[in-house]
Amino acid sequence: MYAYRAEDFTASLPAADYIARFRDAERFAGCCRACGNYGRSWGCPPFDYEVAELLGRYREVWIVATKITPAVEGLPLAVSQELIRPERIRLEGRLRELERRYGGRSCAYVGECLYCPPGTCSRPEGKPCRHPELVRPSLEAYGFDIGRTLAELFGIELKWGRDGRMPEYLTLVCGFFHNASDADFH
Repeated sequence: MYAYRAEDFTASLPAADYIARFRDAERFAGCCRACGNYGRSWGCPPFDYEVAELLGRYREVWIVATKITPAVEGLPLAVSQELIRPERIRLEGRLRELERRYGGRSCAYVGECLYCPPGTCSRPEGKPCRHPELVRPSLEAYGFDIGRTLAELFGIELKWGRDGRMPEYLTLVCGFFHNASDADFH
């Protein structure tokens, strides 16, 4: 395991404002359709529900950006999941706890599913998800611009790897749509 530092940054805003400012469903639907996971993972589109209708039920959204900075620069991109996985487990557990406490809907899934071994999702076989209580689509899958979210809400630039190497830091962005007026996210 590689050493790293993880920092969480949070923002809370009206859901309608976040949707209006940061959601471009058509643009990101095209990106999703170009991905090999499109229709092959329960965390990816197309969905059997209307995303705008689902999100429109909520008054507020809490966004978390986690910046993961490796202790060593220039690590191979192939090891990025070793840094991301423990943070995803932590964040997804936190989001599911918020759902239990306040209702609402989390957006957490980033990249491969954590709950089934790679290549074993039941969706391509036309079978139901084995872990519907755990899997949550990402903000990207719902049409949100993560680069813009990071830049405008947190002042963080979305970085990409180059030449098979990780960037100086990785970022995970997740959210919790809710109607709770007394929610405590810390």
